[in-house]
Amino acid sequence: MSSSSSGTGPVNDANLAVALDALLTEQSVTRAAARLHTSPAAMSRTLARLRRILQDPLLVRAGQRMVPTPRAQALREETAEVVRRLGALLAPGAGVDPAVLRSTFTLQAADLVEAALAPGMSRLAREEAPGISLRFRAEDLEAGPALREGRIDLEVGSIDHVDPETQVEELVTLRMAAAVRHGHPLAEGELTAERFASAEHVVVSRRGRFAGPLDAALAEKGLRRRVTVVLPSHMAAMILSARSDYVCLTPTALVGAAASPLTDAATALGLRLLDIPLPLPPLTIGMAWHPRHAADGGHRWLREAVRRTLRVPG
Repeated sequence: MSSSSSGTGPVNDANLAVALDALLTEQSVTRAAARLHTSPAAMSRTLARLRRILQDPLLVRAGQRMVPTPRAQALREETAEVVRRLGALLAPGAGVDPAVLRSTFTLQAADLVEAALAPGMSRLAREEAPGISLRFRAEDLEAGPALREGRIDLEVGSIDHVDPETQVEELVTLRMAAAVRHGHPLAEGELTAERFASAEHVVVSRRGRFAGPLDAALAEKGLRRRVTVVLPSHMAAMILSARSDYVCLTPTALVGAAASPLTDAATALGLRLLDIPLPLPPLTIGMAWHPRHAADGGHRWLREAVRRTLRVPG
């Protein structure tokens, strides 16, 4: 994998070696992507590039799994040794003491995520890194370019962009529930899909959209809900539901999972959470950052603070 044959520089060659090691070890594009904190699509492109450079398929489909070619098997030990040496060469020095950091970190998130993060992270900053300032901003920037250009340091929320260079870590998986005021008619008796659809709904969409996955699930049953208000803010929607008969969707913990600060807002507003009588996809909350921050001591503290605040196991 010399730079003369592949047209890449030394850094890219090193990245390709790391990717090849992950692919040969995991023998799965999806698992290799998870190991390197990238997307399966980006890893598929890397595999295609490696195939062109090495002029070998490397991994081929065998039923439900992928198996290495003879060339891949021959490269496996050598690649692992190269990556081991790279790791030793590029190992970080002593960790950064958060107490001496003097930085401002900008995080972009939806208001509900900000409400979950701000109290815990500000407490951690006071206790561990008093020289750090935290700036939260609404989801008003396209996260991929904003991370790349340094306008934000971390995106936290439902990560829906797959820029190849962006590093993404899943934090917590939640399910959606219906939030209503105490005494709401839907809280009495069996909640059917028909009763649920007939209520007045408030939708949260920063793009002003009236429909979402719930509407697709209702349409499969021949139902359509009444959406009469669209708001860009989760907190505004929940406040409206707490003071009226509007129904809004809000995330809550998966059955059997520990509660998260992301699920606390509805309780604080006095809302009652009802199980939605329809199959809905879970909501995955993650964080995304540009790889230039991956080894930075301050940014590592920031990411760990997010994990601890959202009660993500280490």
